[in-house]
Amino acid sequence: MIYRFRIILDTEEDVFRDIEIEQEATLEQFHNVITQSFGFDGTEMASFYISDDQWNQGEEISLFDMSDGSQPVRLMTETRLNDVVHEASPKLIYVYDFLNMWTFLVELAEIADYENGREYPNVMYVHGQLPDEAPNKEFKADDLDDYSKDPNDDFMGLDEYDDLGFNENWN
Repeated sequence: MIYRFRIILDTEEDVFRDIEIEQEATLEQFHNVITQSFGFDGTEMASFYISDDQWNQGEEISLFDMSDGSQPVRLMTETRLNDVVHEASPKLIYVYDFLNMWTFLVELAEIADYENGREYPNVMYVHGQLPDEAPNKEFKADDLDDYSKDPNDDFMGLDEYDDLGFNENWN
């Protein structure tokens, strides 16, 4: 079977690619098609994240194992598309280049039969151009207020560090 995906750059402008790929392909193969279809050189770190219907980021599937070995890491080379994407769970988040945070919403649009004479993977449709820079992300947390406003808060202000008695020439 063939998976048909729409990969959308998370930005206000419409920038997306429609890609067909075999359901047995690895996530590394899918990563390579995505980077090529958007014009990246493919040399940066990337990860897929399993997502729910509200696009909440779940389990990471990484291009390389950058862990310290204390936690098992799921790798793109060892994970097939049909292991993580199916009709009941059709969404992934793809992040390319962690310094610039190019973020894409990946959704399974259709499961189709092989077409004779067609090579897979196949970029079916291209819409929009990648901007020169990754779209800015605003990270908000409702519970992160200015701690200095509450004098009863346990947060230590910068001027209080002098009172700790550290010797600045300790080494």
